[in-house]
Amino acid sequence: MKQTISSKKNFRDQIEKIIHVSHHCPHAFLGLQAAESHKVIRLWRPGAQHTLLEIFGAITETKKIHEAGLFEYQVPVHTTFLDYRVYHQNGRLAHDLYAFERTFGELDEYLFAKGTHYELFNRMGGRLTEHQGVLGAKFSVWAPNAKSVSVVGDFNYWDGRVNPMRVLGSSGVWEIFIPGLTEGQKYKFEIQTQQEERILKSDPYALLSEVRPLTASVLTSSDDFVWNDQKWMKNRTPEKSLSGPMMIYEVHLGSWKKKESSFMNYRDLAHELTEYCQKMSFNFIELLPIQEHPFDQSWGYQTSGYYAPTSRFGTPRDFKYFVNYLHEHGIGIILDWVPGHFPTDSFSLGKFDGSPLYEHADPREGYHPHWHTYIFNFGRHEVTNFLIANALFWFEEMHVDALRVDAVASMLYLDYGREGGQWIPNIYGGKENLQAIEFIKHFNSIVHKRCPGALTIAEESTAFLGVTHSVEQGGLGFDLKWNMGWMNDTLRYFSKDCYFRAHHQHDLTFGLLYAFSEQYILVFSHDEVVHGKKNMISKMPGDMWQQFANLRLLFTYMICQPGKKLLFMGTEIAQWNEWNCDREIEWFLLTFPTHSGIQRLVQEINHFYFDHPALWSKDFHHDTFEWIDFQDTQNSVITYLRKGNQETLLCVHNFTPSYLPHYIIHVPAVQQITEVFNSDAERYGGSNQLNPQPQIIPGIGIQISLAPLATMIFAIKP
Repeated sequence: MKQTISSKKNFRDQIEKIIHVSHHCPHAFLGLQAAESHKVIRLWRPGAQHTLLEIFGAITETKKIHEAGLFEYQVPVHTTFLDYRVYHQNGRLAHDLYAFERTFGELDEYLFAKGTHYELFNRMGGRLTEHQGVLGAKFSVWAPNAKSVSVVGDFNYWDGRVNPMRVLGSSGVWEIFIPGLTEGQKYKFEIQTQQEERILKSDPYALLSEVRPLTASVLTSSDDFVWNDQKWMKNRTPEKSLSGPMMIYEVHLGSWKKKESSFMNYRDLAHELTEYCQKMSFNFIELLPIQEHPFDQSWGYQTSGYYAPTSRFGTPRDFKYFVNYLHEHGIGIILDWVPGHFPTDSFSLGKFDGSPLYEHADPREGYHPHWHTYIFNFGRHEVTNFLIANALFWFEEMHVDALRVDAVASMLYLDYGREGGQWIPNIYGGKENLQAIEFIKHFNSIVHKRCPGALTIAEESTAFLGVTHSVEQGGLGFDLKWNMGWMNDTLRYFSKDCYFRAHHQHDLTFGLLYAFSEQYILVFSHDEVVHGKKNMISKMPGDMWQQFANLRLLFTYMICQPGKKLLFMGTEIAQWNEWNCDREIEWFLLTFPTHSGIQRLVQEINHFYFDHPALWSKDFHHDTFEWIDFQDTQNSVITYLRKGNQETLLCVHNFTPSYLPHYIIHVPAVQQITEVFNSDAERYGGSNQLNPQPQIIPGIGIQISLAPLATMIFAIKP
């Protein structure tokens, strides 16, 4: 039985709080309540003149006790269980929402406060459910500094007076169950702040949002989706996830392809991307963030709906179809994830309950000057729980295979992007963000514990030690790290005029000094083809023939280097223009032989990569790589061996347009040698300077024809 309210003054105070939507627990006053000598059913219908109940098998009118819309009906004091219905203004008969028990339990409160509620995605936010035998929707939201919170939506005319929520103890969680709500209904939370301001906020845990620029959350469920990727998920073991080849195609879904200038649906994209990736021998897709975001030009990196696949491309069911279809065809899915910062839009997480909640209050900690975004407060358990549960949501509920964590460096360092005096040192006086580091370790530990075989990938641009070392060994616990240093050094070298490269060969060789210190992915990502950096083909020096030859050399050089591989969409067809998120890839370029030749090269070198375990079987072990010669700066040539799985490949790269028909390579005793790949082949647009019969010179090595601006790969038997 709910608490009895006996004092008349207290009774009037309760009424005033209900009327002014400032009651912390309307469930303690509304619904079935004990009075002094009887029991009453209290109904709150703002503006109504009368209300009807169906009770004891009959329809009866209630007594109006306040002009604002408060009604009562007395029932016998001995009544222990009462099943009654309320007639709404629309004439429908429904359960009284204030007659239901809480949907967010004491254990939920406890785990949430500790930051260890790993299934929070099933407990928080608006969720369609059956509660106490009744279908409807449960709502819960964290707003500890709010004076009151209401659910508003189409179902109550967006009137915050109608469905006020109750706060659960000191947890700061507000909760309510509303019977009769169905899929597709829009809603938000109306929050009364301590400053008496009423603000509207989208649900941080919403599974679906309106299509931008609209921002309401939408009730939905995809629990009825039938997965058919059991074989893929079973084979996704920790042993297999990192030991196999990984060729990643980085994709922005909104601009890969369009359909009559409009966005394609997740389902159509699944079919077309699968067909293309199979053709091109990509076995992973990495998606720029598809979590809901208000601004197309942010590419998804300013996330407003962490639990909602963006409605630009369909529903959560459609996204599950996308994942399922790719898995059925042997393609894994990496999802970009942004736990470091979030946008300042008024409808989103920023100052959620009228005060800094998800972000730090001090702008020196809570505001990012580069991106004009808020920074998550990793010192609050509820905030880190929100993020860790979100990661688990994408792994467990949506079956994604990896999360690539964006901008890790901005999380690790308190002074990132700031001048002196613009940041606050940690408790030891240092610049490391100790709370963020603890969050990252917690995130990686729990993901690997609950989701064996799932991968976490760091986009980390500094020399922070141990990014891919285990947490037990003092590392951050990531599985893989983008090799930003290798990418920068390589592109800086390739931008040089071919005849001046002799003076910069250390840009190519330096990366091998640390290549095995972390578990790296070699990347040519979207970041390298925007903001005035030009597209990959446009970065290449020389005339047009040399530009295309350089690009062929660049892609094949990456394949030969140790580490997993990533290529951004459009670069594989040598698109001249920078990537524009508002337009699809310039597929028409494939009508030109030069561009189709580049695509054919990428297709065949990718296929070659999969067929030769020496290039991937032991990616992170130094004994897979052996220098032959990195000192021929005069000719700008480097040579080395890749070894693995009883296979040895000799990789030769000529970084100038010079053709040397009698080039000697001092390889230790070779019994047999065969050229197995040459990027200068005519079918790629090259000059076709091949090596059908490389010559073995006993006691010296081998003699080959050194093709111009080319990668040559030879299978050798010592």
